[in-house]
Amino acid sequence: MKNNTYCVIMAGGIGSRFWPLSKSSTPKQFLDILGTGKSLLRQTFERFSSLCPIENFLIVTSAEYSAKVLEQLPEISDEQILKEPFRRNTAPCIAYANAWIRSKTKNANIVVSPADHLIIDEKAFIDSINKGLDFVSSNKSLLTLGIKPHRPETGYGYIQTTNDLEPGYPSFYKVKTFTEKPNAELARVFFESGEFFWNSGIFIWTLDAIDKAFSANLPEVQSLFKKLDSEIGTPNEASKLQEVYIDCENISIDYGVMEKASNVYVQTVSFGWSDLGTWSSLYEYSGQDKESNAVIGGKVLLYDTDKSIINVPHDKVAVIQGLSDYIVVDSGDALLICPKNNEQQLRQFTNDIKTEFGDSVL
Repeated sequence: MKNNTYCVIMAGGIGSRFWPLSKSSTPKQFLDILGTGKSLLRQTFERFSSLCPIENFLIVTSAEYSAKVLEQLPEISDEQILKEPFRRNTAPCIAYANAWIRSKTKNANIVVSPADHLIIDEKAFIDSINKGLDFVSSNKSLLTLGIKPHRPETGYGYIQTTNDLEPGYPSFYKVKTFTEKPNAELARVFFESGEFFWNSGIFIWTLDAIDKAFSANLPEVQSLFKKLDSEIGTPNEASKLQEVYIDCENISIDYGVMEKASNVYVQTVSFGWSDLGTWSSLYEYSGQDKESNAVIGGKVLLYDTDKSIINVPHDKVAVIQGLSDYIVVDSGDALLICPKNNEQQLRQFTNDIKTEFGDSVL
């Protein structure tokens, strides 16, 4: 199975919720957000390295980031970097990867993952992926990984399952409903019901199953990317891809396919997962001192400060007094100080910065 397994890593996002560290020129997937000495992209690549040959990796990203990908993943070839001319969300991203894989084989098992997730127990994670690959190879289904929630989170999508376990596959359930990011009240209902799981955004399927799902649920997108089949690997690929992306709608794989298809299953898993979508989510999984502060980088002295996350350059001295539940991030040329419970306003902050000072500071 290993030689027929492909790993598609989606690495085109701009990570705006991690401003000011993550900027459009260097989004968070290319940064060492966790202070481990490796970027999130590099950690994701290494995490999947036991699942498939190096030549079966595909990194889908914006064309402007292709050099960064090669710099951080020197093992792969330029051909394996699928350069999107525009951002069109996850469904076109996956359709492009499918076209590339079709040019190599018609019999592929595929794992699709964002480039910027945190996985604590990597052995349990790989075990789960292998079980998922076994399931889809025999069931021709679309599979997503569902995380048991431990709080009523409004930043994640939710999956409701049926009560019926799949025979021979403990923890595999048919999906009943998908719900996009709910409000706080609905998130609490989901959490307390015990019937819902966080949608991890990690998918497993066969090429045949996902092609059929696109044809049935996003036929216009599938038709557009089928035009690439004869162009992959030729000098015409870039110009044809430009035409396809101009005509392609901006739509997520969840909304376009997963919420509509009838053969969607969820594998409920537990391996310490976070999508690292916000500073608060990073705080939750970072090492903390006795005052529950998470400090990354810098020479930092804290006084009367607790439950805060501090991220400053390694060569910077910072003295902070009198903060509780705060985010303090210094990127060298930009500084953010705000309460953790206000970080949903980051999008507003960055929009205001763009209006006041232009795109160059973002």
